[in-house]
Amino acid sequence: MFIQDLRQEFYNVLMGKRILIIVNYDIDAICASKILQSLFKYDHMVYSMVPIMGIAGLKRAFEENREDVKYVILINCGGCIDLVELLQPDEDVIFFVCDSHRPLDVCNIYSDRQVCMLTSQNPEEKIPEFDSIFRESDDESENEEDEDSENENLDFAQRHEKRIIKQREKRSWEQERDRIMFDYTQYSYYGRSSSMTIFELAWKLSKDSIEFLWWAIVGTTEQLVLGKIESSTYTLELDNMQSHVSRLANKTNDINNQSAQKISFENDLHLALYRHWSVHESMRYSMYCACKLKLWTLRGEKRLQELFVEMGLPLIQAKQTFSSMDMILRQEFYQMIEKLAEKYDIPEITYGSFTLHFGYRNKFSAADYVYAMLAILESVKKDKTPEDCFLEALDSLPKNNKDILTDGIDSAKLLLSAIFRQVQSSLEMHQIHSAGPFLYYILTEENPYFSYPYGLTFLAKFILNGYCTTSRNRRASDLPLVASCPIDVEHGLNLLVGIPPISEDSPKNFFGKAFEQAAQKSNSLILQDFFETSVIQIRQSDLTKFLDALTVLLS
Repeated sequence: MFIQDLRQEFYNVLMGKRILIIVNYDIDAICASKILQSLFKYDHMVYSMVPIMGIAGLKRAFEENREDVKYVILINCGGCIDLVELLQPDEDVIFFVCDSHRPLDVCNIYSDRQVCMLTSQNPEEKIPEFDSIFRESDDESENEEDEDSENENLDFAQRHEKRIIKQREKRSWEQERDRIMFDYTQYSYYGRSSSMTIFELAWKLSKDSIEFLWWAIVGTTEQLVLGKIESSTYTLELDNMQSHVSRLANKTNDINNQSAQKISFENDLHLALYRHWSVHESMRYSMYCACKLKLWTLRGEKRLQELFVEMGLPLIQAKQTFSSMDMILRQEFYQMIEKLAEKYDIPEITYGSFTLHFGYRNKFSAADYVYAMLAILESVKKDKTPEDCFLEALDSLPKNNKDILTDGIDSAKLLLSAIFRQVQSSLEMHQIHSAGPFLYYILTEENPYFSYPYGLTFLAKFILNGYCTTSRNRRASDLPLVASCPIDVEHGLNLLVGIPPISEDSPKNFFGKAFEQAAQKSNSLILQDFFETSVIQIRQSDLTKFLDALTVLLS
């Protein structure tokens, strides 16, 4: 069921209770959980928090804590699966679900108080009506008993005909239900960021702050940077965030706290980490600029240098760190690149964003935080578990942990340059192949940068955009991409991700259902454990027949 009043029906219900918070392994969820943790600490509430990476982790986390808690909060997980069916909880256990994944599971939506969705119902999601997908079996059995008594007066032929008509009606209803459910579940996509939902709870509780708002902005920016939402959806949320920034800025000025953080709205550039890198490297390793200018080619590199010349930016300055550039060039950089954007076919290089200022020299954009946290989450090593990476990303959010953030930014530079090199070699060696209805790219060697969903998804999007700008295939922009990377050579396991075509305005992804059906048709063993259904694990030995089945399915 949907909860309308988060204060009364969610937060006040939890006061004085022991709570379990289960958090998905993503940036928006981390930001949401950080705000929620701060609220709970403020009210001295007792809670446990468990980070998870998939459905198996969700089951394990609940089983380990089911004896101690009756109230469970799920952040960016659990909304798209039938929780009661999966976890088999006691009747007095209540789940509060704040999940940006869509579509939401209908059993959760129509649950009677045991599963509560911390979001309002959106008409655009086209949630099926209750009566069109559920039938009361008890009523049916009562009806059958009534009909049996009525049928006693009918002869055998009439009873038989009536039974056939009823079976036909039931079959027809089931077919219609299957059609409705297929239409509802065929695409996976994202709704509003969970961090913004939790921030607005803090606002309604009159406990919001500049810090909470910044974390919500980072969570929302992650959705834009990783292509989870359309730019138009982000623009609508931008107005809402701006109003909160203005309100809290006035509140801070009233208090006259000069040491506080300050958030400012400004038009920014789709250039990764350029304030902490050189302009040359930032443009080279940013997906939008690299693909538009084809910077993996000599011609593209020459075109970039021509752009610098027209901007009046000497190459020696462009290759210095941004903070070391000449002050006048640094101040005019935004206007210079915006002026030449149309000419160099990079019209969408600018977008509205927010920057955080604290201290004398500390200035970070929301996208800087996203890239840094992304790199931290991906930095799993032999002596560093995914849980360690999660907690480190969580610790990078407060301003007093600036060292963790700057280390994350340095790691992000390595990740982005590794992705660019992989894209460059893949395109030069023509490793992107067409299967007809889709493109596919298979990495043959294990690579730590692409062994987790974020890294492989980012690489796949970069490759697809790069391929479409260089390919002579006119249909290239209408083709989706499937990318695969080995993650456990010893056990022959691969990670597989599906990316929608770049011609689609909406980032809705149909690969979740397609992977499921292709696995059934090819009798391949897949593990669809992630909450992003377009990311799966598959045996390397099954990969060829799985792709063949996927080709037939999508043809």
